[in-house]
Amino acid sequence: MSSSIALITGAGRGLGRSMALHLAAAGVGIIGTYRSHRDDALAVAREIEAAGGTAAMLKLDIGDSTAFAEFKDNVADTLEDTFGRTELDAVVHNAGEGILAPYEETTEDDLDALYRTHFKGPFLLSQALLPMIARGGRILNVSTAATRFVLDNHCAYSAMKSALEVTTRYMAKELGERRITVNAIAPGAVETDFAGGAVRDDPALNAHFRSITPLGRTAKPDDIGAAVASLLSSDFGWLNGERIELTGGQSL
Repeated sequence: MSSSIALITGAGRGLGRSMALHLAAAGVGIIGTYRSHRDDALAVAREIEAAGGTAAMLKLDIGDSTAFAEFKDNVADTLEDTFGRTELDAVVHNAGEGILAPYEETTEDDLDALYRTHFKGPFLLSQALLPMIARGGRILNVSTAATRFVLDNHCAYSAMKSALEVTTRYMAKELGERRITVNAIAPGAVETDFAGGAVRDDPALNAHFRSITPLGRTAKPDDIGAAVASLLSSDFGWLNGERIELTGGQSL
């Protein structure tokens, strides 16, 4: 039986998949979520179980906060039925979507969707799950390095992530009484499906990001997944209210 349990939103692909696999390899039980790619999520669960871990995947649209009450009940049932537990030890807000457009071309619908997915969703989901997060637990919000520097077409997306970073600090202060730490990571250019897989699949864009990164390459999902597993370990129990960039030094 796993000694600790982490819930990761968007665990079926990309960064979430890598986070789930690295945490499972460290002995952490995984509850992952997916919105539409059920087969991918179940494949991650099977991979974890084949390696001797325990995992469960639940459907969730992070942009639909009306579903959070039912989702909370599903998490409680999964904790009891799959893990024999009543509490979560960590929550990682990873799920998102890349609606990228110039400021002048960003529509109201785009803005609302980004707000629901990247700010309102994580904000309210943490509230919903808070009663079942163990004393001394962890909350990790996934932001973006584009809150520090400016990237083309990232205005609205980065604004929502900036709001999430501010919320991270307030949560860290307010939840300290329960010894719950709250931090944010800010990845840079990573080779995933995000924004249509642009960083991974566009050679010119990939070359550009390599040229402005001191380590000379773009990130792989495992660069981020391994870091998350470390940050959620006992070694980083004193880290709180911080924003940690995972960029290889991009745009220093």
